This record gives sequence, C-alpha cells and structure tokens, in this order.
Amino acid sequence: MPSEHTEVQVRPGVESDLDALTELYNHYVRETPITFDTVPFSPEERRPWLLSHPEDGPYRLKVAVDGTFQGNSQRILGYATSSPYRVKPAYSTSVEVTVYLAPDAGGRGIGTLLYKALFESLADEDVHRAYAGIAQPNEASTRLHERFGFRYIGVHREVGRKFGRYWDVAWHEKEL
Repeated sequence: MPSEHTEVQVRPGVESDLDALTELYNHYVRETPITFDTVPFSPEERRPWLLSHPEDGPYRLKVAVDGTFQGNSQRILGYATSSPYRVKPAYSTSVEVTVYLAPDAGGRGIGTLLYKALFESLADEDVHRAYAGIAQPNEASTRLHERFGFRYIGVHREVGRKFGRYWDVAWHEKEL
C-alpha cells in the first residue's frame, strides 16, 4: 500500500493512461453501485470517453498519479472529469463532474486535489454550473462535494437497478 506521504501529482489525462483508467473504472463497475454501468469495458471501448476530454475546453480529465515511478510509468491513484451535462445545446454551459479513486487511495486528500485542479482548469471556460449525481449511500463523496461548495438539490429515487436492487441518486449543484 502506498505511503500516505507519497507525493501526488495531478495532470491532464493522456492516451497512455487508458489501460489504468479503464481498470480503475471497471473496479467500480464490478464491485459497487457508484456507477450504473453493469458490464466492464475494454480499453478500446473506453477510448472515446478518454478522447472526449481534451486538455482544453469545458470537458476535462485530471489524473492523480503517485509521484514515484514504477518502471516507466506512475501509478494512477484517481481521476476527475467534467463532461456534458446533457446533449441539447442550451445545456452547454453546464457540466457533470465526477471523481473516481483507486480502491486503496481514499482518505488521503486525493479527491480534493483532483477537484481543485479540475475547477481551476474550468475557471476561464464558459461554464456556469457543475452538477454531481451521487449514488446513495456515499458519505465520502457527499462530504467531498460539500467541501467544494456543492449544495443538495434533490434525489432521484430508485432510478437505477444494479446488484438486484434499486439505488437512489442525490443531485448536487455548484455555481462556477
């Protein structure tokens, strides 16, 4: 397990991160209700998602990496994204944001580092609101969003079914 004192760097996601990002996300697909995807992805299936988050514009991908190298690469500890909220043109100034951490990376402030970098990168973009949907229960995610000024705006009750049960999603909003 990484030391809590390991330097963490946050940078834009790049194509060479695809395998590790896919593996990290697939953990949540297989093991948790945090995402409502139900079938793991291959890296090639996940490539369009990665490419939809360039280094500029309102749709970003920030990756937290362990500051030490393992061979030629750094271990990905988590990522944060801003993505389109909805596809219709009038929604273009709103984004949906999310954070995913490696299973052993929680409680170290990595989510905070990721969101700080993400929101700083969005500061000069034409983005008015950020939205976050949090499958319930998820106290850690709720606390993270509240620290960044998100406010609870409502819940979609039993909106998703996974692992043989229905899950609520609480929605939070932040002015940008």
